[in-house]
Amino acid sequence: MTVYGQLILKWRILKYGALPVDFKPKLVFLLKLFLDPYILSGFVAAFLASILWMAAMTKLELSKAYPVMSLAPALVFFLSILMLNESYSHGKLIGLILIGIGVIVTFKF
Repeated sequence: MTVYGQLILKWRILKYGALPVDFKPKLVFLLKLFLDPYILSGFVAAFLASILWMAAMTKLELSKAYPVMSLAPALVFFLSILMLNESYSHGKLIGLILIGIGVIVTFKF
């Protein structure tokens, strides 16, 4: 859910362009963003993610569940490359692989 929210937010902001400098246009710009149905769906997804996290906390140890949250940046990384044509570097890729290894080690030990 959080990955969806981040991707939707970036996708829609790209459609609207840069944040204006002056106060009034900035306020109008942010209001348009806030009222965008896709961005609102991202906020709903974040809220639902919070509800699901609370449910997960009733069943799982925090020390086991929380490392899974570190996989979200990896998903955002790969999906932003595929869906938003963002660039990547080998350093970022190595870092994400290390995060994945860390999650595996957390579950194994």
